[in-house]
Amino acid sequence: MVKFSKGMWCLAADTVGDWATEVIKAEARPDSIRAVASTKRLNHRGDTLNNPTITIETSSPCPDVLRITGYHWKEQHNTLAGPHYELFPDADVASIPRQDSLRTSRSENELAIATNTLSATINTQPSSFNVDFHSHGTINPTSISTSKDTLLTKLGWRSVGYMKVGANDGHANLALVDPDKGQRWFTMQFQLSVGEKIYGLGERFGPFVKNGQTVEMWNEDGGTSSELTYKNIPFYLSSRGYGIFVACPGFVSFEVQSERTTRVNIAVPYESLSVYLIHGPSPAQIIERYTFLTGRPALPPPWTFGLWLSTSFTTSYDETTVNKFLTGMDERNIPVGTFHFDCFWMKGFHWCDFEFDEKYFPDARAQLKRMKDKGYKICVWINSYIAQESKIFDEGVQNGYFIKKSDGSVWQWDWWQAGMAFVDFTNPKACEWYQSKLQELIDLGVDCFKVNRPSLSRSTILERPLDRLW
Repeated sequence: MVKFSKGMWCLAADTVGDWATEVIKAEARPDSIRAVASTKRLNHRGDTLNNPTITIETSSPCPDVLRITGYHWKEQHNTLAGPHYELFPDADVASIPRQDSLRTSRSENELAIATNTLSATINTQPSSFNVDFHSHGTINPTSISTSKDTLLTKLGWRSVGYMKVGANDGHANLALVDPDKGQRWFTMQFQLSVGEKIYGLGERFGPFVKNGQTVEMWNEDGGTSSELTYKNIPFYLSSRGYGIFVACPGFVSFEVQSERTTRVNIAVPYESLSVYLIHGPSPAQIIERYTFLTGRPALPPPWTFGLWLSTSFTTSYDETTVNKFLTGMDERNIPVGTFHFDCFWMKGFHWCDFEFDEKYFPDARAQLKRMKDKGYKICVWINSYIAQESKIFDEGVQNGYFIKKSDGSVWQWDWWQAGMAFVDFTNPKACEWYQSKLQELIDLGVDCFKVNRPSLSRSTILERPLDRLW
Protein backbone atom coordinates (compact mmCIF):
# COMPACT_ATOMS: atom_id res chain seq x y z
CA MET A 1 0.00 0.00 0.00
CA VAL A 2 1.22 3.49 -0.85
CA LYS A 3 -0.22 5.79 1.79
CA PHE A 4 1.49 9.08 2.56
CA SER A 5 -0.80 10.31 5.32
CA LYS A 6 -1.83 9.33 8.80
CA GLY A 7 -5.36 10.50 9.27
CA MET A 8 -6.54 13.77 7.79
CA TRP A 9 -3.80 16.18 8.91
CA CYS A 10 -0.56 14.29 9.49
CA LEU A 11 1.92 12.69 7.14
CA ALA A 12 2.91 9.06 7.64
CA ALA A 13 6.06 8.28 9.60
CA ASP A 14 9.38 9.17 7.91
CA THR A 15 7.48 10.90 5.07
CA VAL A 16 8.05 14.40 3.70
CA GLY A 17 5.70 16.00 1.19
CA ASP A 18 6.14 18.96 -1.14
CA TRP A 19 2.62 19.96 -2.22
CA ALA A 20 1.69 22.38 -4.99
CA THR A 21 0.57 25.37 -2.92
CA GLU A 22 0.76 28.64 -4.82
CA VAL A 23 1.07 29.38 -8.55
CA ILE A 24 4.17 31.51 -9.18
CA LYS A 25 4.15 31.34 -12.97
CA ALA A 26 1.21 30.91 -15.34
CA GLU A 27 1.35 30.56 -19.11
CA ALA A 28 -1.49 30.22 -21.63
CA ARG A 29 -0.11 28.84 -24.88
CA PRO A 30 -2.15 28.32 -28.06
CA ASP A 31 -2.57 24.59 -27.40
CA SER A 32 -1.85 24.17 -23.67
CA ILE A 33 -1.52 25.82 -20.29
CA ARG A 34 1.40 25.62 -17.86
CA ALA A 35 1.53 26.51 -14.18
CA VAL A 36 4.55 26.41 -11.88
CA ALA A 37 3.59 26.18 -8.21
CA SER A 38 5.74 26.71 -5.14
CA THR A 39 5.37 24.21 -2.32
CA LYS A 40 5.39 26.86 0.41
CA ARG A 41 3.47 30.11 0.74
CA LEU A 42 5.21 33.22 -0.53
CA ASN A 43 4.83 35.83 2.18
CA HIS A 44 7.93 37.76 1.11
CA ARG A 45 10.78 37.52 -1.37
CA GLY A 46 12.89 35.41 0.98
CA ASP A 47 10.33 32.60 0.70
CA THR A 48 11.67 31.81 -2.77
CA LEU A 49 14.61 30.12 -1.03
CA ASN A 50 14.48 26.39 -0.19
CA ASN A 51 11.10 26.19 -1.89
CA PRO A 52 10.76 23.25 -4.35
CA THR A 53 8.33 23.69 -7.22
CA ILE A 54 5.73 21.48 -8.89
CA THR A 55 4.87 22.08 -12.55
CA ILE A 56 1.50 21.23 -14.10
CA GLU A 57 0.95 21.21 -17.86
CA THR A 58 -2.45 20.56 -19.47
CA SER A 59 -3.25 20.03 -23.13
CA SER A 60 -5.85 18.24 -25.27
CA PRO A 61 -4.35 15.58 -27.59
CA CYS A 62 -7.73 14.77 -29.13
CA PRO A 63 -11.38 15.80 -28.73
CA ASP A 64 -13.00 15.18 -25.33
CA VAL A 65 -9.65 14.30 -23.69
CA LEU A 66 -7.36 16.36 -21.45
CA ARG A 67 -3.75 15.39 -20.70
CA ILE A 68 -2.47 16.50 -17.30
CA THR A 69 1.25 16.16 -16.60
CA GLY A 70 2.92 17.04 -13.33
CA TYR A 71 6.62 16.93 -12.57
CA HIS A 72 9.12 17.83 -9.88
CA TRP A 73 12.63 17.85 -11.38
CA LYS A 74 12.49 18.85 -15.03
CA GLU A 75 15.53 16.99 -16.34
CA GLN A 76 14.61 13.69 -14.66
CA HIS A 77 11.10 14.10 -16.05
CA ASN A 78 12.38 14.70 -19.57
CA THR A 79 14.80 11.76 -19.49
CA LEU A 80 12.48 9.17 -17.92
CA ALA A 81 13.55 5.82 -19.32
CA GLY A 82 11.15 3.74 -21.39
CA PRO A 83 9.44 1.73 -22.59
CA HIS A 84 6.42 4.02 -22.84
CA TYR A 85 2.86 3.34 -23.90
CA GLU A 86 2.33 3.74 -27.62
CA LEU A 87 -0.51 6.21 -28.03
CA PHE A 88 -2.80 6.51 -31.06
CA PRO A 89 -1.29 3.33 -32.58
CA ASP A 90 -4.22 2.88 -34.95
CA ALA A 91 -4.46 6.47 -36.13
CA ASP A 92 -2.38 8.93 -38.07
CA VAL A 93 -1.93 11.68 -35.50
CA ALA A 94 -2.09 14.26 -38.27
CA SER A 95 -5.56 12.97 -39.17
CA ILE A 96 -7.00 13.52 -35.68
CA PRO A 97 -9.88 16.01 -36.08
CA ARG A 98 -8.85 19.62 -35.52
CA GLN A 99 -10.12 21.09 -32.33
CA ASP A 100 -11.38 24.44 -33.55
CA SER A 101 -13.06 24.87 -30.19
CA LEU A 102 -9.81 24.52 -28.21
CA ARG A 103 -9.19 27.69 -26.25
CA THR A 104 -6.77 28.77 -23.57
CA SER A 105 -6.85 31.90 -21.42
CA ARG A 106 -5.11 33.59 -18.57
CA SER A 107 -6.76 36.11 -16.26
CA GLU A 108 -5.82 37.71 -12.98
CA ASN A 109 -7.11 34.78 -10.94
CA GLU A 110 -7.08 31.72 -13.20
CA LEU A 111 -5.51 29.82 -16.03
CA ALA A 112 -7.88 27.82 -18.25
CA ILE A 113 -8.09 25.44 -21.19
CA ALA A 114 -11.33 24.26 -22.76
CA THR A 115 -12.38 21.89 -25.53
CA ASN A 116 -15.88 21.40 -26.86
CA THR A 117 -16.94 19.34 -23.85
CA LEU A 118 -14.17 19.66 -21.25
CA SER A 119 -12.34 22.39 -19.38
CA ALA A 120 -9.57 22.63 -16.80
CA THR A 121 -9.20 25.74 -14.67
CA ILE A 122 -6.20 26.43 -12.42
CA ASN A 123 -6.64 28.89 -9.56
CA THR A 124 -3.68 31.29 -9.65
CA GLN A 125 -4.54 33.33 -6.57
CA PRO A 126 -2.03 33.34 -3.66
CA SER A 127 -1.98 30.12 -1.64
CA SER A 128 -4.97 28.78 -3.56
CA PHE A 129 -3.64 26.09 -5.88
CA ASN A 130 -6.57 24.15 -7.28
CA VAL A 131 -7.48 22.54 -10.62
CA ASP A 132 -11.16 22.09 -11.51
CA PHE A 133 -12.26 19.80 -14.34
CA HIS A 134 -15.70 20.55 -15.79
CA SER A 135 -17.85 19.07 -18.50
CA HIS A 136 -20.00 21.62 -20.28
CA GLY A 137 -22.31 22.29 -23.16
CA THR A 138 -21.18 25.12 -25.43
CA ILE A 139 -18.32 27.58 -25.35
CA ASN A 140 -18.91 31.31 -25.46
CA PRO A 141 -17.02 32.35 -28.60
CA THR A 142 -15.47 35.38 -26.89
CA SER A 143 -14.36 33.83 -23.60
CA ILE A 144 -13.60 30.61 -21.78
CA SER A 145 -16.94 30.71 -19.93
CA THR A 146 -19.22 27.75 -20.40
CA SER A 147 -22.84 26.82 -19.99
CA LYS A 148 -24.29 23.80 -18.20
CA ASP A 149 -21.10 23.29 -16.23
CA THR A 150 -20.74 20.08 -14.25
CA LEU A 151 -17.77 19.56 -11.96
CA LEU A 152 -16.35 16.14 -12.79
CA THR A 153 -13.45 16.10 -10.36
CA LYS A 154 -10.65 18.35 -9.12
CA LEU A 155 -7.13 18.49 -7.73
CA GLY A 156 -7.54 20.53 -4.59
CA TRP A 157 -5.68 21.22 -1.36
CA ARG A 158 -2.62 18.98 -1.02
CA SER A 159 -3.58 16.97 -4.09
CA VAL A 160 -0.52 17.33 -6.33
CA GLY A 161 2.83 16.62 -4.71
CA TYR A 162 6.27 15.08 -4.58
CA MET A 163 6.69 12.67 -1.67
CA LYS A 164 9.87 11.39 -0.04
CA VAL A 165 9.88 8.36 2.22
CA GLY A 166 13.01 7.55 4.22
CA ALA A 167 14.96 10.30 2.45
CA ASN A 168 17.63 12.71 3.59
CA ASP A 169 15.88 16.03 4.07
CA GLY A 170 16.49 19.31 5.84
CA HIS A 171 19.55 21.35 6.79
CA ALA A 172 21.14 18.46 8.68
CA ASN A 173 21.82 16.72 5.37
CA LEU A 174 23.16 19.59 3.27
CA ALA A 175 26.41 17.61 2.91
CA LEU A 176 24.49 15.52 0.34
CA VAL A 177 26.01 12.28 1.57
CA ASP A 178 23.22 10.39 -0.16
CA PRO A 179 20.86 12.81 -1.94
CA ASP A 180 18.89 9.98 -3.55
CA LYS A 181 18.28 8.01 -0.35
CA GLY A 182 14.82 6.58 0.17
CA GLN A 183 11.78 6.33 -2.08
CA ARG A 184 10.51 9.19 -4.24
CA TRP A 185 6.93 9.42 -5.47
CA PHE A 186 4.81 11.80 -7.52
CA THR A 187 1.13 11.86 -6.63
CA MET A 188 -2.12 13.29 -7.96
CA GLN A 189 -5.21 12.92 -5.81
CA PHE A 190 -8.53 13.38 -7.61
CA GLN A 191 -11.62 14.37 -5.68
CA LEU A 192 -14.61 12.04 -5.46
CA SER A 193 -18.12 13.39 -5.13
CA VAL A 194 -20.69 11.98 -2.70
CA GLY A 195 -21.93 8.65 -4.01
CA GLU A 196 -19.42 8.57 -6.89
CA LYS A 197 -18.47 5.02 -7.92
CA ILE A 198 -15.21 3.85 -9.49
CA TYR A 199 -14.90 0.85 -11.85
CA GLY A 200 -12.14 -0.80 -13.87
CA LEU A 201 -8.37 -1.05 -13.24
CA GLY A 202 -8.07 -4.25 -15.22
CA GLU A 203 -8.44 -7.83 -14.04
CA ARG A 204 -9.59 -7.98 -10.42
CA PHE A 205 -11.00 -10.79 -8.28
CA GLY A 206 -12.84 -8.70 -5.69
CA PRO A 207 -15.88 -6.39 -5.74
CA PHE A 208 -16.82 -4.80 -9.04
CA VAL A 209 -17.02 -1.36 -7.44
CA LYS A 210 -13.48 -0.33 -6.50
CA ASN A 211 -14.30 2.23 -3.79
CA GLY A 212 -12.48 1.41 -0.58
CA GLN A 213 -9.79 -0.65 -2.28
CA THR A 214 -6.04 -0.28 -2.69
CA VAL A 215 -5.17 -1.37 -6.24
CA GLU A 216 -1.57 -1.65 -7.40
CA MET A 217 -0.52 -1.94 -11.02
CA TRP A 218 2.04 -4.75 -11.02
CA ASN A 219 1.40 -7.94 -12.97
CA GLU A 220 2.13 -10.95 -10.81
CA ASP A 221 1.50 -14.67 -10.97
CA GLY A 222 -0.68 -14.68 -7.88
CA GLY A 223 -3.57 -16.95 -8.84
CA THR A 224 -7.18 -15.81 -8.96
CA SER A 225 -8.10 -15.35 -5.31
CA SER A 226 -6.03 -12.42 -4.04
CA GLU A 227 -5.34 -8.77 -4.79
CA LEU A 228 -2.53 -9.83 -7.16
CA THR A 229 -3.55 -10.14 -10.80
CA TYR A 230 -2.08 -10.93 -14.19
CA LYS A 231 -3.63 -8.13 -16.24
CA ASN A 232 -3.54 -4.78 -14.44
CA ILE A 233 -4.63 -1.76 -16.48
CA PRO A 234 -4.13 1.79 -15.12
CA PHE A 235 -7.52 3.01 -16.28
CA TYR A 236 -10.74 3.52 -14.37
CA LEU A 237 -14.23 4.82 -15.09
CA SER A 238 -16.28 7.07 -12.83
CA SER A 239 -20.04 7.11 -12.45
CA ARG A 240 -19.82 10.89 -13.01
CA GLY A 241 -19.12 10.41 -16.70
CA TYR A 242 -15.34 10.45 -17.05
CA GLY A 243 -12.40 8.07 -17.09
CA ILE A 244 -8.79 8.38 -15.93
CA PHE A 245 -5.92 6.69 -17.79
CA VAL A 246 -2.45 6.83 -16.21
CA ALA A 247 0.16 6.76 -18.96
CA CYS A 248 2.75 4.82 -16.97
CA PRO A 249 3.76 1.22 -17.79
CA GLY A 250 5.64 0.87 -14.51
CA PHE A 251 4.30 0.60 -10.98
CA VAL A 252 1.19 2.68 -10.24
CA SER A 253 -0.73 2.77 -6.96
CA PHE A 254 -4.42 3.64 -6.70
CA GLU A 255 -5.86 4.36 -3.26
CA VAL A 256 -9.57 4.47 -4.11
CA GLN A 257 -11.15 6.04 -1.02
CA SER A 258 -8.77 3.82 0.94
CA GLU A 259 -6.56 6.67 2.19
CA ARG A 260 -8.83 9.70 1.86
CA THR A 261 -12.57 9.05 1.74
CA THR A 262 -13.04 11.89 -0.74
CA ARG A 263 -10.26 11.00 -3.18
CA VAL A 264 -8.64 8.59 -5.58
CA ASN A 265 -4.94 8.89 -4.78
CA ILE A 266 -2.64 8.00 -7.68
CA ALA A 267 1.10 7.61 -7.04
CA VAL A 268 4.12 6.54 -9.12
CA PRO A 269 7.76 6.12 -7.94
CA TYR A 270 9.06 8.65 -10.46
CA GLU A 271 9.68 12.36 -10.90
CA SER A 272 6.58 12.88 -13.01
CA LEU A 273 3.07 11.62 -13.61
CA SER A 274 0.82 11.98 -16.67
CA VAL A 275 -2.88 11.21 -16.70
CA TYR A 276 -5.54 11.49 -19.37
CA LEU A 277 -9.00 12.63 -18.29
CA ILE A 278 -11.47 11.20 -20.80
CA HIS A 279 -14.99 12.59 -21.05
CA GLY A 280 -18.03 10.45 -21.88
CA PRO A 281 -20.45 10.88 -20.41
CA SER A 282 -21.57 7.28 -21.07
CA PRO A 283 -19.26 4.32 -20.29
CA ALA A 284 -19.39 3.31 -23.97
CA GLN A 285 -18.20 6.77 -25.05
CA ILE A 286 -15.42 6.79 -22.46
CA ILE A 287 -14.16 3.38 -23.59
CA GLU A 288 -14.42 4.35 -27.26
CA ARG A 289 -12.20 7.40 -26.64
CA TYR A 290 -9.87 5.46 -24.36
CA THR A 291 -9.28 2.81 -27.03
CA PHE A 292 -8.77 5.51 -29.67
CA LEU A 293 -5.98 6.77 -27.42
CA THR A 294 -4.40 3.42 -26.53
CA GLY A 295 -5.28 1.21 -29.49
CA ARG A 296 -8.00 -1.28 -30.38
CA PRO A 297 -7.47 -5.03 -30.66
CA ALA A 298 -7.73 -6.85 -33.93
CA LEU A 299 -10.55 -9.38 -34.19
CA PRO A 300 -9.02 -12.82 -33.50
CA PRO A 301 -9.90 -15.91 -35.56
CA PRO A 302 -13.36 -17.42 -34.88
CA TRP A 303 -11.90 -20.59 -33.35
CA THR A 304 -10.39 -18.61 -30.48
CA PHE A 305 -13.88 -17.98 -29.11
CA GLY A 306 -14.47 -21.69 -28.49
CA LEU A 307 -13.88 -23.53 -25.21
CA TRP A 308 -10.27 -24.03 -24.13
CA LEU A 309 -9.19 -26.91 -21.88
CA SER A 310 -5.93 -26.78 -19.94
CA THR A 311 -3.80 -29.26 -18.03
CA SER A 312 -3.33 -26.34 -15.61
CA PHE A 313 -0.52 -27.05 -13.13
CA THR A 314 -0.65 -30.82 -13.52
CA THR A 315 2.99 -31.70 -12.88
CA SER A 316 3.06 -35.16 -14.45
CA TYR A 317 1.12 -35.86 -17.62
CA ASP A 318 1.57 -37.52 -21.00
CA GLU A 319 -0.49 -38.30 -24.10
CA THR A 320 -2.66 -40.76 -22.16
CA THR A 321 -3.50 -38.09 -19.60
CA VAL A 322 -4.32 -35.55 -22.31
CA ASN A 323 -6.60 -38.02 -24.10
CA LYS A 324 -8.33 -38.80 -20.81
CA PHE A 325 -9.07 -35.10 -20.28
CA LEU A 326 -10.53 -34.75 -23.76
CA THR A 327 -12.52 -38.00 -23.57
CA GLY A 328 -14.00 -36.84 -20.27
CA MET A 329 -15.25 -33.67 -21.92
CA ASP A 330 -16.73 -35.66 -24.82
CA GLU A 331 -18.56 -37.92 -22.39
CA ARG A 332 -20.10 -34.85 -20.81
CA ASN A 333 -21.09 -33.43 -24.20
CA ILE A 334 -18.84 -30.40 -23.67
CA PRO A 335 -17.18 -29.39 -26.95
CA VAL A 336 -13.54 -28.36 -26.67
CA GLY A 337 -11.96 -26.23 -29.38
CA THR A 338 -8.43 -25.71 -28.06
CA PHE A 339 -6.26 -27.83 -25.80
CA HIS A 340 -3.56 -26.11 -23.77
CA PHE A 341 -0.37 -27.82 -22.61
CA ASP A 342 0.64 -26.01 -19.44
CA CYS A 343 4.12 -25.70 -17.85
CA PHE A 344 5.25 -29.30 -17.67
CA TRP A 345 5.20 -30.05 -21.38
CA MET A 346 8.88 -29.12 -21.06
CA LYS A 347 11.53 -30.84 -18.95
CA GLY A 348 12.09 -29.60 -15.42
CA PHE A 349 15.06 -27.21 -14.97
CA HIS A 350 14.91 -26.55 -18.73
CA TRP A 351 12.15 -23.94 -19.01
CA CYS A 352 12.07 -22.47 -21.50
CA ASP A 353 13.83 -24.57 -24.11
CA PHE A 354 10.69 -24.85 -26.27
CA GLU A 355 10.99 -28.64 -26.58
CA PHE A 356 8.49 -31.27 -25.47
CA ASP A 357 9.87 -33.47 -22.68
CA GLU A 358 10.77 -36.61 -24.61
CA LYS A 359 10.17 -38.81 -21.55
CA TYR A 360 6.46 -37.97 -21.55
CA PHE A 361 6.02 -36.98 -25.19
CA PRO A 362 8.40 -39.23 -27.19
CA ASP A 363 6.81 -38.26 -30.53
CA ALA A 364 5.22 -34.85 -30.00
CA ARG A 365 4.82 -34.16 -33.71
CA ALA A 366 2.74 -37.30 -34.23
CA GLN A 367 0.70 -36.65 -31.08
CA LEU A 368 -0.15 -33.11 -32.13
CA LYS A 369 -1.14 -34.34 -35.59
CA ARG A 370 -3.50 -36.90 -34.07
CA MET A 371 -5.14 -34.15 -32.01
CA LYS A 372 -5.40 -31.76 -34.93
CA ASP A 373 -6.93 -34.55 -37.08
CA LYS A 374 -9.72 -34.61 -34.50
CA GLY A 375 -10.25 -30.86 -34.92
CA TYR A 376 -8.42 -29.53 -31.86
CA LYS A 377 -6.27 -26.43 -31.91
CA ILE A 378 -3.05 -26.62 -29.84
CA CYS A 379 -1.70 -24.11 -27.36
CA VAL A 380 1.47 -24.36 -25.25
CA TRP A 381 2.71 -22.39 -22.23
CA ILE A 382 5.82 -20.27 -22.69
CA ASN A 383 7.68 -17.67 -20.69
CA SER A 384 10.17 -14.85 -21.14
CA TYR A 385 12.97 -16.52 -19.19
CA ILE A 386 15.55 -19.16 -20.12
CA ALA A 387 16.91 -21.52 -17.45
CA GLN A 388 20.65 -22.06 -17.37
CA GLU A 389 20.19 -25.80 -18.06
CA SER A 390 18.29 -25.02 -21.25
CA LYS A 391 20.32 -25.87 -24.36
CA ILE A 392 19.67 -22.37 -25.71
CA PHE A 393 20.91 -20.53 -22.57
CA ASP A 394 24.51 -20.28 -23.77
CA GLU A 395 23.30 -19.11 -27.16
CA GLY A 396 21.42 -16.27 -25.50
CA VAL A 397 24.41 -15.30 -23.36
CA GLN A 398 26.91 -15.31 -26.23
CA ASN A 399 24.70 -13.12 -28.40
CA GLY A 400 23.71 -10.65 -25.68
CA TYR A 401 20.02 -11.55 -25.73
CA PHE A 402 19.46 -11.35 -21.95
CA ILE A 403 18.92 -8.45 -19.56
CA LYS A 404 22.19 -7.44 -17.92
CA LYS A 405 23.28 -5.85 -14.69
CA SER A 406 25.16 -2.56 -14.65
CA ASP A 407 28.48 -4.45 -14.57
CA GLY A 408 27.63 -6.14 -17.87
CA SER A 409 26.94 -9.61 -16.47
CA VAL A 410 23.68 -11.45 -17.08
CA TRP A 411 20.95 -10.87 -14.48
CA GLN A 412 19.93 -14.33 -13.15
CA TRP A 413 17.41 -15.58 -10.65
CA ASP A 414 16.32 -18.87 -9.04
CA TRP A 415 12.64 -18.15 -8.43
CA TRP A 416 11.03 -20.44 -11.04
CA GLN A 417 13.88 -22.17 -12.78
CA ALA A 418 17.45 -22.41 -11.51
CA GLY A 419 19.72 -19.67 -12.85
CA MET A 420 17.15 -18.33 -15.27
CA ALA A 421 17.82 -15.19 -17.33
CA PHE A 422 15.29 -12.81 -18.88
CA VAL A 423 15.13 -12.17 -22.61
CA ASP A 424 15.83 -8.51 -23.41
CA PHE A 425 12.92 -7.66 -25.69
CA THR A 426 14.26 -4.14 -26.20
CA ASN A 427 16.93 -5.81 -28.35
CA PRO A 428 15.50 -6.40 -31.87
CA LYS A 429 17.87 -9.30 -32.49
CA ALA A 430 16.76 -10.94 -29.23
CA CYS A 431 13.17 -10.61 -30.41
CA GLU A 432 14.01 -12.28 -33.72
CA TRP A 433 15.84 -15.06 -31.89
CA TYR A 434 12.89 -15.66 -29.56
CA GLN A 435 10.46 -15.62 -32.49
CA SER A 436 12.55 -18.23 -34.30
CA LYS A 437 12.04 -20.63 -31.37
CA LEU A 438 8.30 -20.08 -31.55
CA GLN A 439 8.32 -20.64 -35.30
CA GLU A 440 9.82 -24.08 -34.75
CA LEU A 441 6.84 -24.93 -32.51
CA ILE A 442 4.40 -23.62 -35.09
CA ASP A 443 6.07 -25.86 -37.66
CA LEU A 444 5.59 -28.73 -35.21
CA GLY A 445 1.83 -28.13 -35.11
CA VAL A 446 1.29 -25.57 -32.32
CA ASP A 447 -1.34 -22.96 -33.15
CA CYS A 448 -0.89 -20.42 -30.36
CA PHE A 449 0.92 -19.62 -27.12
CA LYS A 450 -0.05 -18.75 -23.58
CA VAL A 451 2.48 -16.20 -22.33
CA ASN A 452 3.19 -16.25 -18.62
CA ARG A 453 5.72 -14.52 -16.41
CA PRO A 454 7.57 -15.22 -13.13
CA SER A 455 6.34 -13.62 -9.96
CA LEU A 456 8.39 -10.44 -9.64
CA SER A 457 7.01 -8.47 -6.71
CA ARG A 458 7.17 -4.69 -6.49
CA SER A 459 9.34 -4.98 -3.39
CA THR A 460 11.74 -7.22 -5.29
CA ILE A 461 12.15 -4.60 -7.99
CA LEU A 462 12.57 -1.75 -5.50
CA GLU A 463 15.11 -3.69 -3.46
CA ARG A 464 16.90 -5.42 -6.35
CA PRO A 465 16.03 -3.53 -9.54
CA LEU A 466 16.72 -5.04 -12.93
CA ASP A 467 18.87 -1.95 -13.46
CA ARG A 468 15.75 0.16 -14.00
CA LEU A 469 13.51 -1.71 -16.42
CA TRP A 470 11.85 1.55 -17.45
